Amino acid sequence: MDLKQEFEQASVNVKNLPKQENDVLLKLYSLYKQATEGDVNIEKPTNFFDFAGVAKFNAWDELKGITKEDAMKKYIDYVKSLGA
Repeated sequence: MDLKQEFEQASVNVKNLPKQENDVLLKLYSLYKQATEGDVNIEKPTNFFDFAGVAKFNAWDELKGITKEDAMKKYIDYVKSLGA
């Protein structure tokens, strides 16, 4: 199985995990976005009360510079570490 297929399988497997803490969900989100889209390509939310949007933006922005392939590998490894 090549890297892209492994990544796609991990993204399916993650849906079968039990409910996760917010920090885990943010890490999964940011790795997924970096793997599929590359560096953050949206504006940071300006609404102070959009806590989730700001947290997602910041988590993704922290991965700036990581290649899509490296993000895929990290995502796969992280999903496996969660038991999926």
